[in-house]
Amino acid sequence: MDKNIYLHASRLDIGYKDEAIVADINLELKNGQALALIGTNGSGKSTLLRTIVNLLKPLNGALTVFGKAPGTSPSRVAYLGQFHHGGFILPLRAIEVVRMGRFPMHGLTGRMGKEDDEIVHSAMRMMHIEKLGEMPLRYMSGGQQQRTYLSQVLAHRADLLVLDEPTAGLDAGGRDLYLQAMRSELARGAAVISATHDIQEEANMCDHVMLLARKVIAYGPPSTTLTPEALLETFGIVVTGDKRLRVIESVHGHDHGEDQH
Repeated sequence: MDKNIYLHASRLDIGYKDEAIVADINLELKNGQALALIGTNGSGKSTLLRTIVNLLKPLNGALTVFGKAPGTSPSRVAYLGQFHHGGFILPLRAIEVVRMGRFPMHGLTGRMGKEDDEIVHSAMRMMHIEKLGEMPLRYMSGGQQQRTYLSQVLAHRADLLVLDEPTAGLDAGGRDLYLQAMRSELARGAAVISATHDIQEEANMCDHVMLLARKVIAYGPPSTTLTPEALLETFGIVVTGDKRLRVIESVHGHDHGEDQH
C-alpha cells in the first residue's frame, strides 16, 4: 500500500459486540489531508474514531492505520476523546496534562529533555494557555480545559490526529486557534480526522467530508458532499442564508446515543 495513505477502510462495519452502528464504510486519508465526520449524536462518528484508535474492534471489513492493524503504531496517533476524567481525579496542573502528549515517545518513566519542553511550551502558546501552566485543571473553565487537551494533542507531534468534537466548549477565539493549529499540523504533513457538528468551519479546512446517520449518507469533497439534500437526510432540516450554511438538528428516531454503550 502507498506509504502516504495513513488511513484506509474498505467495506468496514463498526459497532459494539454484535450490533452494527454503521456498515460498509469506505474511506482513504493521506498525509496532509483532513476528513470531517459530520452527523448527529448517535450517528456513528465516535464509534468510527474509537475503532480507528483500537478502542473498539471492527465488526467486519478492512481497516488499516499506516498500512497496519489499528493500535500497532501508538506513537504515531494522537486521540482526543469527548470525555476526560483524570484531571478531576488527580490534582493535575495544565502543564502536566500537556506533557502527557510526549509520553508515547518516551513511555511513562522515560526522561524528557529540552526539546520535549520546547514542544510542550510551543503547543501551549499555540492554544494561548502558556500563562495557565501552573493552574490545576479542575479550576479551569470548560474552554480552558479543552484548550489544554488540544495542546496535549499538539505536543504529541503525531502523524495522525483523531479528534472527537475538538471545538466543544470553545468560544469563537478558541475555535480560531484550533483551526490555525490544525492548518499548521496539516502543513507539516500530519493527517486529521475529526467528528464535529460545525459544518462551516470544518468544510473550510477539510479535503473530505463524511455525512453519517447510522449509515454513510455521503462521502467526498465538501463542495460535492454538503448538498441540501444530503444534509436534510443527515440532520432532518436545513436552513440556509447570508452565505453561511446553518443546520437545525432534529431528533432521529434511531438516535439512542452511541456513547451510551
